[in-house]
Amino acid sequence: MAGALADDPGRPITLIVPFAPGGIADLVARTVTRAMSEVLGQAVVVDNRPSAGSIVGSHAAARAVPDGCTLLLMSNANAIGASLFENMPFDVVKDFAPVCALGTFDLALFVAADSKFKTVRDLIDEARARAGKLPVGALAVGSTQYLAAELFEHRAGVDFLIVPHKGSPAVLAALRAGEIGAAFEIVGPVLPQLLARAVRALAVTGDRRFAALPDVPTMREAGVADYEVASWNGLAAPAGTPQAVVDRLNAAANDVLKLPAVADELRAMGVRPQGGTPQQMRALLEREIAYAGQVTSGTKIAHV
Repeated sequence: MAGALADDPGRPITLIVPFAPGGIADLVARTVTRAMSEVLGQAVVVDNRPSAGSIVGSHAAARAVPDGCTLLLMSNANAIGASLFENMPFDVVKDFAPVCALGTFDLALFVAADSKFKTVRDLIDEARARAGKLPVGALAVGSTQYLAAELFEHRAGVDFLIVPHKGSPAVLAALRAGEIGAAFEIVGPVLPQLLARAVRALAVTGDRRFAALPDVPTMREAGVADYEVASWNGLAAPAGTPQAVVDRLNAAANDVLKLPAVADELRAMGVRPQGGTPQQMRALLEREIAYAGQVTSGTKIAHV
């Protein structure tokens, strides 16, 4: 087990989460921090700082003192932002020290339970008939959800009215209220509403069917060729954080992800626990930046 990072174990570690409460990033962060507090013998608190592209929270983490007591919950949004935003106030590769990948998870295309859209083809047909007028929800520009919506437009040859929201609860509320016709969202936070039959999933966006939704096709199976979107979360520290501190944080994160209670809680929300070395997380980040660059170069959201 890893020990406390600071000489004063009463000093808390702050994990900046650049998303609103209630979404998958927030849920993963709180699950992991509860266990890490016990492993480290040091409080780990979540600080939610949502913004488009995760820029506000990520910038705050990049500027923090590199002593291991301020961390960032990094995500696919950071990789997308590196390709999407031309004037970022930080460099997502150079200004952070990756610590550990926490988990990967899938998205899906959702509609309300009483929606007339029964298949992805139904939605495509409606979008073509109402070019630029069918409202589809997602999180803010720069999020994986927004990218998923834009990529769908590009691959399916349609034009939505994409409506950005501040968090997953807001997306679901708009969907159930009929304010939007469909939504791209992470599967985990929506599972309770799926099970309650308040919403339906038309397709998942990954390369395989979601285990808890075996009857829901992938987007490719539903007829949208060359379509795949997934997401991930990981821990990162400001660049310059001593390697010994990064290694202790990495050990703590790996210890936590091996705990059956934590792994089960993550899987219940649709997250596949990861773990691994800081080097493996850096490789993941660099791969995702390259992939996001390929995707955004073919959509209308490139170079905001």
